[in-house]
Amino acid sequence: MNEHFSDSDTELPPVIYDATLRDGAQALGIAFSRAGKLRFAHLLDEFGVPWLEGGFAGSNERDRQFFEDAAKEKFSRVRIVAFGSTRRAGGRCADDPLVQALLGAGTGAAAIYGKSWRLHVREVLRTTDSENLDMVSETVAYLKEHGLAVHFDAEHFFDGYKDDPGYALSVLERAREAGADSITLCDTNGGTMPEAVHDIVSAVFSSMRRTAAPDVPMPVLGIHAHNDCGMAIAVSLAAFRAGAQMIQGCMNGYGERAGNANLTTIIPALQLKLGRRVVEPEKLAGLRALSLAVDDLVNQRPDPRAPFVGESAFSHKAGAHVAGVRRNPATFEHIRPEAVGNERHVVLSELSGAANVLYRLKQTGAAIDGSAGADGGDLSREEVRRVVDELKSREAEGFSFESADASFRILARKALGAHKPFFELEGFRVFVEKRGGDRDCRSEATVKLRVGDHSELAAGEGGGPVDALDKALRTALTKFYPEIAKVVLTDFRVRILDSKEATKAVTRVLIESTDGSMRWGTVGVSENIIEAAWQALLDSVEYKLLVSGTPAPR
Repeated sequence: MNEHFSDSDTELPPVIYDATLRDGAQALGIAFSRAGKLRFAHLLDEFGVPWLEGGFAGSNERDRQFFEDAAKEKFSRVRIVAFGSTRRAGGRCADDPLVQALLGAGTGAAAIYGKSWRLHVREVLRTTDSENLDMVSETVAYLKEHGLAVHFDAEHFFDGYKDDPGYALSVLERAREAGADSITLCDTNGGTMPEAVHDIVSAVFSSMRRTAAPDVPMPVLGIHAHNDCGMAIAVSLAAFRAGAQMIQGCMNGYGERAGNANLTTIIPALQLKLGRRVVEPEKLAGLRALSLAVDDLVNQRPDPRAPFVGESAFSHKAGAHVAGVRRNPATFEHIRPEAVGNERHVVLSELSGAANVLYRLKQTGAAIDGSAGADGGDLSREEVRRVVDELKSREAEGFSFESADASFRILARKALGAHKPFFELEGFRVFVEKRGGDRDCRSEATVKLRVGDHSELAAGEGGGPVDALDKALRTALTKFYPEIAKVVLTDFRVRILDSKEATKAVTRVLIESTDGSMRWGTVGVSENIIEAAWQALLDSVEYKLLVSGTPAPR
């Protein structure tokens, strides 16, 4: 489903330049550890990204350590770039500590930013237009003389071009004459519209080709967009179509303020929509895994609505949509999910019909003993209707199974009379105690369960009542089901369904669990938050036993 667009300016392949470790790390809440930065570099190398900006040379100890660590590593594709700026006004490159730090980084490649907006020359650098031009040309030339590949970033270029096109272009010309390998136009404030970017890049590209010396290679033209207007991706693609070959951005759209251009969207858009090869197709199929791995490195929850790689990117809720994709995925999907390593999801809700339920049963591989079909594919209409009715009944009570596949599977088994409980609750108690105003609350829980003919009483202590209840439950069951010891909670979310009822409101609890190799979600609903949590905990444990093939007691 490729859409080949060309303005006949260039057919050169796109070059991806990743700035996550520098520009992305400047985002609120984003911090890479020393080991995490190295792991990120290897992830991009394996994926096939050619350029990686590793940090600000001379700015901080962590970036300096990364350059030292990276120099000891072997990379097959990616080249590490040290970031810095032009020399200071009125100074010399040989005496400038930040320029010297670029040489000391030992990367063999440097990116420097320089001013292209006269407002910044006057108000930020507080120097003259001519001195700023000398700062650009002398710094580029100095780094080239010392054997570095040099990327020049024209900061605030689009604002500068709109203010004074002649001066903005003269900044680029000085960088080119000094030998810059690439010249990137930066929409630093993120406020330029895609149409304006396209027109300005077209003008720059034409000017650079027109004035290029016959014996001097033209530098690669690039784009660096920020997302302050939510258009960084559109701006980047508009610039590419106008002649910019290098596209800078950050994985998962990290970056200052509203973020940078999101490479996890730009890369598949270039390859699958514009028909331009960025990476090998088998590498592109690892895009979602790469996106998740990067989020994990900086302890961020993945954006479920992220294009291409988000969990919801190929999710279908309406029954008509589900029926359509079952017949032909192209009816409601713009690409194959597998092309970017994603998969199709069918969402179960009050809108669900038989098509949603059938598809979800097949997708989860729900073996339903005692039913007509082993995987949900051959269920009778009556059996499917029973599951649908039960689903809608529970949804009316406040349950939501969109993020609770494990609870849905257990619900389906119960609706079909195929579920055999692994234990029975005889009772539980939860105590919360606080001793003194400066001390933390502690919680204790006791659980009494019956497993077959055996009754088991266990206690648990935790920082909160749900934590204590979870520990008591698993302590009671581990004696009978050792595999439960591996199960831990990774997320706990609470939602009040009717705020008008205040403390009597119905509460929905969603729990995410893992055993180290798989993750699953469960849900509980009650006016009592502890009971809602218990329901979700119960489903979590039973799901683990179910998928482990553990036999239920007779």
